[in-house]
Amino acid sequence: MKFQDVFVSREHMFSLGIEQDSGRFYVSIPVSNGMADYEEYYEVDRATFDLFSRDPNLALPFVIRCRKRELDELLMIPPGTNRGTAI
Repeated sequence: MKFQDVFVSREHMFSLGIEQDSGRFYVSIPVSNGMADYEEYYEVDRATFDLFSRDPNLALPFVIRCRKRELDELLMIPPGTNRGTAI
């Protein structure tokens, strides 16, 4: 998978982008498991991606739910056994 960020919020620690191989859209958040820092990618549809791209503040409730693991069904890559926690 080739993840290409098109927007990064350093303040709110999330990004929006397009997975290059499939063309799927995502919101990503940084996580850490004590051994490594990495990103989790949550798939969103085109309409949601466009909305968040126009006004990134509208993504914040979605990002908060991702950090709480409430939207795990949208993860593009299943987490491993040593899943990290949101940074």
